[in-house]
Amino acid sequence: MISTAPRSEFCSNIRLTSTWMKQFGRKEGRKGAGYRLYGLMGRLKRILLWVLGVYITIPFLVKLCPSIQAKLVFLNFVRLPYFIDLKRPQDHGLNHTYNFYLQPETGVNIGVWHTVPDQMWKEAQGKDREWYDSTFKSPYPVMLYLHGNAGTRGGDHRVQLYKVLSLLGYHVVTFDYRGWGDSDGSPSESGMTSDALFLYQWMKERVGSKPLNVWGHSLGTGVATNLVRRLCDRGTPPNSLVLESPFTNIREEAKSHPFSMVYRYLPGFEWFFLDTISANDIRFASDENVDHISCPLLILHAEDDSVVPFHLGKKLYNIASQSKSLSGHKLQFIPFPVSLAYKHKFIYRSPELCAHIHCGKKCFAVDNSCLDLRPTEQK
Repeated sequence: MISTAPRSEFCSNIRLTSTWMKQFGRKEGRKGAGYRLYGLMGRLKRILLWVLGVYITIPFLVKLCPSIQAKLVFLNFVRLPYFIDLKRPQDHGLNHTYNFYLQPETGVNIGVWHTVPDQMWKEAQGKDREWYDSTFKSPYPVMLYLHGNAGTRGGDHRVQLYKVLSLLGYHVVTFDYRGWGDSDGSPSESGMTSDALFLYQWMKERVGSKPLNVWGHSLGTGVATNLVRRLCDRGTPPNSLVLESPFTNIREEAKSHPFSMVYRYLPGFEWFFLDTISANDIRFASDENVDHISCPLLILHAEDDSVVPFHLGKKLYNIASQSKSLSGHKLQFIPFPVSLAYKHKFIYRSPELCAHIHCGKKCFAVDNSCLDLRPTEQK
């Protein structure tokens, strides 16, 4: 008879070994998970330290290199939409628009679009610059449009406004400041204002005594008030001034801008960022300019504007209402409620826009004749 004792003892040893291996594996697994968690926490700590380092470095970098702050104000390097040919406004549905270039000073060429009133679009097909220049002699009013920062004169919301104004019977002339779009040069507040003044004078020579109006949007409102202040100081104010989504001055706008949110409560915020803007000679002081403006003024602002907060437009209106130079001139503030969702750049969608702006008249309170788009002299 063969004994089974050694085999039983062997099997028992195997079971004990298996149990021990399982227990050892669980311990090692827990230890491995601990190592992985420790490694993850280490990586998170390094990332947080890197983010903190960047957060602290940026204010000093901006202070040491003020040109960075200027670029953030102008954003002229942001060309949205990309890959568009500014020489072909017809690609944007503007088939009654002509592209050309002017030279406000030696070595600086700026790109310009002239859109004729919608009533002339059939006649405009295939015409050259000479024909477009001759249309300034038509009885239709003229609007000089000054766009904001970033993008070009071909930005979609800008193009849509040109179409609306053209439909309302306006010549619309717009351009890219030096350093924007396909215009030469580098951006600056003085350069933008000089370009606007040059183009206004160029238009005035061709328009003569017909209504010539100025419309500014966002940063362009600062350019617009700079321009109109100069014109009024010379005794040659425009027919009217429209400010869409304006601010009081660039310091208050920069402090309220969403980009500044992460630094707004940082000790030394004004010294790091706002004083650096001033060091670049950038002011856009519309709150000061309105004390020198002597023409009808209309302010349009959406309550849900997150780029230029609504309260800045309202504050500018309150300042303007105390201006002695504006006494006797039409002054109006039009708010657009949150429910319309016009935000910063969609006021052109308002079906009441025609009733808010003047149609070749001297005031903004337009009656039902606003819907009659015939030239002023024919009404």
